[in-house]
Amino acid sequence: MKKVITYGTYDLLHQGHINLLRRAKELGDYLIVGVTSDSYDRGRGKLNVRNNVLERVEAVKVTGYADEVIIEDYVGQKIDDIQKYNVDIFAIGSDWSGQFDYLNEYCKVVYLPRTEGISSTQLRAESTVDVKVGVIGCGRVANRFPDEASVVSGIDVCTAYDKDFSKSCEFISKHRIKFCDRDLECFFQKVDAVYIATPHLSHYSLIKKSLEQGKHVLCETPMVLNANEAKELFEYAESKGLILMEANKTAHCPAFNHLIVMVKSGVIGEVVDVEASLSKLWDDDMSLREFDPEQAGGSMYELGSYPLLPIFKLLGTNYQNLNLYSRMQKNVDMYTKGVFRYPHAVCSFKVGLGVKTEGNLVISGTKGYAYVSAPWWKTDYFEFRYEDQNQNKKFFYKWDGAGLRYEIQEFISCIINNRFSTARLRRRESIAMAGVMQQFTNRINFNEL
Repeated sequence: MKKVITYGTYDLLHQGHINLLRRAKELGDYLIVGVTSDSYDRGRGKLNVRNNVLERVEAVKVTGYADEVIIEDYVGQKIDDIQKYNVDIFAIGSDWSGQFDYLNEYCKVVYLPRTEGISSTQLRAESTVDVKVGVIGCGRVANRFPDEASVVSGIDVCTAYDKDFSKSCEFISKHRIKFCDRDLECFFQKVDAVYIATPHLSHYSLIKKSLEQGKHVLCETPMVLNANEAKELFEYAESKGLILMEANKTAHCPAFNHLIVMVKSGVIGEVVDVEASLSKLWDDDMSLREFDPEQAGGSMYELGSYPLLPIFKLLGTNYQNLNLYSRMQKNVDMYTKGVFRYPHAVCSFKVGLGVKTEGNLVISGTKGYAYVSAPWWKTDYFEFRYEDQNQNKKFFYKWDGAGLRYEIQEFISCIINNRFSTARLRRRESIAMAGVMQQFTNRINFNEL
């Protein structure tokens, strides 16, 4: 049997893709199609936002030409795949002519003619209308947003608003944004969606106001500090046909998502313990908002949503109980540890603004454990470790920029494809995170150290 392999993004699947798949199939008896993962295909200098990898895989399957579909996830995989699947022919479009000649060492390389007059780039340019996004809150966090958005297709950051007008003027000048607005009424008239990067306690009212104006919302984490408010906002957004998403960069990180998928597949057995920690020392500058109890300062509110993420992703949101332990100073927690009890597992997290800890992630299972070194919330490497060290496996990834581009990509994708929820951070998970914040606020099962 003669095996053929080909690769592509297959975004906005069109007749040119179908013709190429047909020609590849005609070269042999069995066709393997490699579809690039969401994080791998950066050849255009833009992150794909039209079809995610699962949608693109399904589109390839529907053509009927692929006998097998695989995911291309890393540089050098083509050689690995050719050897793994005993491939006889590597086929690719003629616009890549000469660039894959090095594969002749492993199999025959064939460059197939492209269909003239049609391409994904052309279709994307013709069909994509940029989502006009405005920034609310022009402080430290927001300053990362415009540069990260510039590498995502389908978005135009066009205006900014801050209650301090001088800040918004400085912001648009620094990032070469067209407009800034003195009031939200004018701001909303210019945008389709908003990115909210204001202090925590203002999130609920600004989200509600934005949704009332018919605008999609991406809000910095923690989205809100109350589970009832989170549930209300998500339900209201969907009733208005709008996207509401919490901007947790780790949730959208390609490496973190791969880690979660692999752990859920059983590579370390049943998960019985998750330990996640995160700390930052701010040089004892107690004048910062992060230390102001009137502005929801402290470790739990500032950092808590990140270590809660792997716990809820792996063990769900239906925990039996949660105990909290905090070291308080001037009415803010400089350090908090939480211990969850699940039916068949126990999990813990640690956050600190005045206490330093390792900042790693350990997921313990019945067959082995996953280890992610600090800073695990910017995952670019993880390892599976076993009793037999010869079975240990390491995985390396690239973390691009500040990491916001991944959440921006998913936000725009949800808007374009009318998806109210993302698997990377389910609405129920955001609600559960807000519920933990609420428990801390109400000092339930709370112990002061």
